[in-house]
Amino acid sequence: MTVTSLNQLTAANNVSAATTPQAGGGFAQLGHADFLRLLMTQLQQQDPTDPADNKDMLAQMAQFSSLAGTNETNERLSDISDKLDALIAAQTAAS
Repeated sequence: MTVTSLNQLTAANNVSAATTPQAGGGFAQLGHADFLRLLMTQLQQQDPTDPADNKDMLAQMAQFSSLAGTNETNERLSDISDKLDALIAAQTAAS
């Protein structure tokens, strides 16, 4: 009986996801500082007689918060995956 790691089991799924263009492209690597820099630039460049709509600003901040939460969830799932791989390796070594 062969035991494969969790990473090997999900590798086939990751190949198709890795070759498919992400919705954000290079923007997926942006962090909190980048968001604040973009927000400040947007505020500095807007027309004082026609300011940005508060709803749009709140929607952007909500999207960023959601993205940050998703990234944290992905990191935690990766940690869990690594621990499961270690557990599988320990069980295989004990057999």
